Amino acid sequence: MPNIKQQEKRVRIATRERLQNLRYRSTVKTLTKRLQVAVTEGDAAKVSAEHVELVRWIDKAASKGALHKNTAARKKSQAARLVSGS
Repeated sequence: MPNIKQQEKRVRIATRERLQNLRYRSTVKTLTKRLQVAVTEGDAAKVSAEHVELVRWIDKAASKGALHKNTAARKKSQAARLVSGS
């Protein structure tokens, strides 16, 4: 347990940031699964919309530090490959 007031504050901040990072990573996973479902269904409009939203969330997560920039680039590349059908 922290003994100093600043340590207590850092524990609170770290908890809040950890949960925020978890929300970003979880949303990226959910949107990836939605994109895969849309690709298997073959609905081009839905695939395009899901891909745009996924890329937006990946960029947002990387800018906030929830994802490493190389991880974000890899996930975007995988999504693009999925959309293109290769």
